[in-house]
Amino acid sequence: MRVFVSLALVLSALTVACEDPQQLEGPISNLPPYEGSGPGPCTLESARAARPAGKQWLVIATGGTGGVFFPYGGGLARVLSERLADTRVTAEVTGGSVDNNKLIFVNEVDLAFSTSDSAYDALQGTGPYADTGPIALCAVASLYQSFLHVVSLDDPAIRGVADLRGRRVSIGSAGSSTESVAERVLRAAGLDPQRDVTRDNLSVAESVNAMKDGKIDAFFWIGGLPTAAVTDLVTTPGVRVRFLATDAYVTRLREEHGNVYVPAEIPAGTYTGVDAPVPGIGVGNVLAVAASASPEWVEAVLSALLANVEEVRAIHPEARGFGVESASAASAIPYHPGALAFYRKHSAGAAPGVESP
Repeated sequence: MRVFVSLALVLSALTVACEDPQQLEGPISNLPPYEGSGPGPCTLESARAARPAGKQWLVIATGGTGGVFFPYGGGLARVLSERLADTRVTAEVTGGSVDNNKLIFVNEVDLAFSTSDSAYDALQGTGPYADTGPIALCAVASLYQSFLHVVSLDDPAIRGVADLRGRRVSIGSAGSSTESVAERVLRAAGLDPQRDVTRDNLSVAESVNAMKDGKIDAFFWIGGLPTAAVTDLVTTPGVRVRFLATDAYVTRLREEHGNVYVPAEIPAGTYTGVDAPVPGIGVGNVLAVAASASPEWVEAVLSALLANVEEVRAIHPEARGFGVESASAASAIPYHPGALAFYRKHSAGAAPGVESP
């Protein structure tokens, strides 16, 4: 994992505005206006340096190895390396969305996966971004919806989130969106996330191993369906777990943190032992970039991905719906001008080499 550069070392800043989708001419009927209440669409200061000439060595910030961001990002890196001339792209393991957005801020990565709630907080400089202040992020593409897994041991005394009082709970890696939403859900359930549970900051893979060893009673994880590490857990002989419902907290989270949270469910059969849908909380994911990134480069990235959409869809089950229409769907942060230019050209009807889902 990369070490964060001190923000005091950022020597220059650029302000780049992302266009409002409503102001664009052309067939972008599927692009709604920016829904945030923060300082506005990508008009904040950014600290990205100019892209150097010559062969490009680019980095995509993903997440932990047990989640969806890492394999999805690795697949995108392979496609872009093969399709962008003079470019080598690598996927980097990180702590998750918060780390990723901060790495964009200090110009350590070029593209980043982020949950929509974390990207929205970054744009406003709130929550875990109080130390950086607002970060000028733009969306390149909307990806898929994650589900908030709350997994406990199959203990008859644990029937819901409120029953985690006094228990040892992993709330996700430090620097992840899981940590942020776990704290929000615990508060919504009437618990103090600092005092009412014994906290562990573990990745999903570490949480699974800790639960197998009986070291924790429950863990939070926000990720796609299915998540490989969770699949591993529920198929481990001798381990019995329960998926806790969180749908009762959707309204409060939306009231306090915006409409980035939506009702969602784990469909029956997604994991071994899930015989009926598990109602809960969903949050979208975006592929993000600094506001000051070159519009031409962002267009080239989207062109490479959407001209080879079947390769992208084969990366992971959560990538199966990727296409022009889904990539340009509603976003908690505004789209980059290069992304808007691409979708303006192609969203009304696929251009040659670009396939809609």
